[in-house]
Amino acid sequence: MTDCCAQPGLMTFEQALKELTSKAVLTNGHQIEKVFIENASHRILADAVTSPINVPGFDNSAMDGYAVKVNDLKATNQLKLVGKSFAGHPYNDTLKSGECIRIMTGAVVPDGADAVVMQENTSHQGQTEIGQTITFSKTPSTGDNIRKAGEDIKESSTILKPGKKLTAGDIGLIASLGIAQVSVYRKITIAVFSTGDEIQSIGNYLQPGQIYDSNRYALLSALSRLNINLLDLGVIADDQNAIKQALEKADNEVDLVITSGGVSVGEADYLKDIVESIGSLDLWKMAIKPGKPFAYGKLKQAHFIGLPGNPVSCLVTLYQLAIPFIAKLQGQTDFQRPSFFAKTSEAIKKSAGRKNFIRGVLTKDLQGEITVKTTGSQGSGILSSISNANCFIILEADQTNVNAGESVLVEPFADILE
Repeated sequence: MTDCCAQPGLMTFEQALKELTSKAVLTNGHQIEKVFIENASHRILADAVTSPINVPGFDNSAMDGYAVKVNDLKATNQLKLVGKSFAGHPYNDTLKSGECIRIMTGAVVPDGADAVVMQENTSHQGQTEIGQTITFSKTPSTGDNIRKAGEDIKESSTILKPGKKLTAGDIGLIASLGIAQVSVYRKITIAVFSTGDEIQSIGNYLQPGQIYDSNRYALLSALSRLNINLLDLGVIADDQNAIKQALEKADNEVDLVITSGGVSVGEADYLKDIVESIGSLDLWKMAIKPGKPFAYGKLKQAHFIGLPGNPVSCLVTLYQLAIPFIAKLQGQTDFQRPSFFAKTSEAIKKSAGRKNFIRGVLTKDLQGEITVKTTGSQGSGILSSISNANCFIILEADQTNVNAGESVLVEPFADILE
């Protein structure tokens, strides 16, 4: 069985993604700015972050217990308690032979000590008094339960490379080094608008034959999850002058313009000609489902992406093609999404010819087995199919029907669809 829409010569998804991301270059290059780390979440790092200190900055205990000299416990199992070292309150003298120190997790290991014995292996696990004799039930090895200075991060080492999208963990790591500011690439600006006399913004009365503009709102919602500047140009009527004015205005203000629909060769589809009159446009027909039509172009300054008009196709191509393009345009080099195989709990119909991005629901049972099923009808106009999903079931172009119980590749929703 062959997909009736899979005509010869369609571009593969992999070809489209490679070609598209190869064009993701800012016209005037990346600009760099310094920001305080509290404002750096999800920004793209422009310069490497180098540690000015060792982490940890001192030898410290990995356990609550007693700091000792190993050789002492090879000769005797009893030592005199001469002091205490708590986090933030170190013992400042040098440990002498026959002595031990009460020490808590994270506290400085005193000079002279070369191991920490966990408190469970001693006669005293609770309150202790200076001068007490502590009995040890085990003899440690040198270095036991001691975290060495620089064990995690060494001074002058590179901890984060340029192109990294900064996560909460990254921010915490940078803060732990006492670094207040980082260099990041400037935020890119993206404009979004819809075209069509049949399209109405929410709040307006629908005339006969009109529909509400779901695509623009979905695109704005999705893109708002990225750390970018967004420009909403609203709905523009099917008027050549109005569309051209909007594109020319956006070209001077933004890095990328994204629209949905209107780039075919229909009688009322003006975008194609207008984009080409300003710059250039490539129309791609891809071997994917949903989302066969896709357009990439370049205005004088800004990039242009024309997504399919069908609501699901619009979001699928935004997610699978436009977002990797945007990530590279931002300067991100670590962009990737996890995928893995899961058993399908139902049969899935598929014709050979196009790569399918089926909307699915991943679940895990009490035994820990992960299964996936579709969200039902997969029509490109059925927005509930993506609203009810938490993943894509990805079936390659040459795959056909899948039986219940077979393994399929799944890609859990991330970034803009979470």
